Amino acid sequence: MTIQLGDTAPDFTAETTEGKLSLHDYLGDGWGVLFSHPADYTPVCTTELGAFANRKAEFDQRNTKLIGVSVDTVESHNGWSADIEETQGSALNYPLVGDEDRAVANLYGMIHPKALSTATVRTVFIIGPDKQVKVTLTYPASVGRNIDEILRIVDALQLSVGAGVSTPVNWNLGDDVIVPPTLSDEDAAAKFPKGITTLKPYLRVTPQPDL
Repeated sequence: MTIQLGDTAPDFTAETTEGKLSLHDYLGDGWGVLFSHPADYTPVCTTELGAFANRKAEFDQRNTKLIGVSVDTVESHNGWSADIEETQGSALNYPLVGDEDRAVANLYGMIHPKALSTATVRTVFIIGPDKQVKVTLTYPASVGRNIDEILRIVDALQLSVGAGVSTPVNWNLGDDVIVPPTLSDEDAAAKFPKGITTLKPYLRVTPQPDL
């Protein structure tokens, strides 16, 4: 199954390291980051899941819940958590789906046969409060993800939704943002009182609005 931006994130109910949960109920009215890893007890995955655990408070601050998945069992996840804590400094503190029957992996197209035929690749789905998929990311097994970048994307998405702006290349929280070209200069000045710099008629920037 190919999931595209704007699609409703498929709901599912599954057993996890925090008990049985349903995705949509778990996310509630907040944001979510659903991500897969190839396998438990593997080196890159150990560093990644430990990093998510170490940074969970930052996702909490953004009203964003984490949920991981692989085709391993919940029992395997629970055993592996000790290794994650020992080597990365934090045990699992978010639910990890046991998907040995590949139901979730197939629902989200997480198995890419030309890359890994029997396990999930490293996928990320950022899901909005409306349960729509806002961002998808896919990495090969050999490349670990960047937690800073995932947080940056969440910040950009939330600012875009909350303030009606776009973010330029390499944007980080606190940087100037882009005024929508659809706004007239008069309307833009009223909406963004911190001031507007016009670089081109179609490219106007303003200091990051307060939310």
